[in-house]
Amino acid sequence: LLAVASLDDWGLNPDIARLTRPYLLAVGCSAPPLLVFTALRRYLLGVHIVRPVMTTLLTANLINLVANWILVYGRFGFPALGVTGSAVATTLARLYMASALGLVVYWSRARLGPPDGVVTRRPDAARLGHLTRLGVPAALQMTLEVGAFSVATAFAARLDAASSAAHQLALNIASLTYMVPLGLCSAAAVRVGHAFGARDARRTTTAGWAALAVGAVLMLTLGLTMALVPRLLLSPFSRDPRVLELGAVLLGFAAAFQLFDGMQTIATGVLRGVGDTVRPMAVHFVAYWVLGLPIGYLLCFDAAWGVPGLWTGFTVGLIVAGSVLLGIWARRSRRLAW
Repeated sequence: LLAVASLDDWGLNPDIARLTRPYLLAVGCSAPPLLVFTALRRYLLGVHIVRPVMTTLLTANLINLVANWILVYGRFGFPALGVTGSAVATTLARLYMASALGLVVYWSRARLGPPDGVVTRRPDAARLGHLTRLGVPAALQMTLEVGAFSVATAFAARLDAASSAAHQLALNIASLTYMVPLGLCSAAAVRVGHAFGARDARRTTTAGWAALAVGAVLMLTLGLTMALVPRLLLSPFSRDPRVLELGAVLLGFAAAFQLFDGMQTIATGVLRGVGDTVRPMAVHFVAYWVLGLPIGYLLCFDAAWGVPGLWTGFTVGLIVAGSVLLGIWARRSRRLAW
């Protein structure tokens, strides 16, 4: 809502700004169910109930797909809402996600069995304080990371329509491959956290390095795919020759930073498992907001590189974040082994 209120000051392309305002207003309604879904998902992952989360997300994508088809194009007597219809479809899908996981949590009580000891619903100031000290830096880290890409998208929207479209398409593909390390990040945080809580140093370090090794192999494979067949990945989204040409260039940058993006994401989860959420936050602030965004802005506008300049900044920031966070975990794992 704050973004909508300040939209006129962003300097967006007028055609893009006209479509952005109603989209943000509609998709903003999905924030509360998304927060509920996120809390329930993290809880279920923490108690090793993962399959219902996957099933819920798969079915939510189908709901989102059908709702987009109906609301964007105006099927079955519904008005054609265009991009606003896409935002409404997202909101409907997120309402479904929160409701479905709420039922899973309710039904999972029988599987988990009665709790050990006395469970109280009274607020526990010490425990809430501990959760806050861990959670606030983790939330800021995610905000810094997602916020940097959002700001870069706003910068791209100042350029011509083809540049903005190519940026969004390449970012969509990179966001899809990002789900691989994001899943490993969650798995690493749970496995490392369980081992660390059990004071098992060997299992802690093994779980952390295993997640990073699997992530490295997968991200190198995805990066190679982006480098070899960029137009094949872009062709379902657009037929515009200029968009495809520019998008292929941007996917070349994405291919270059896939490994580092994977390492920074998984290392963040590993460090989260041992209770370190402050240093990843600091690293992301420096990598994205001190280095990545300023470099991208200067190359895009001052050096007139256009949208490839923004992606050069992305690449620098991710290389720095991945390398530094991997180094932090390497030092931490040596201390654990000692």
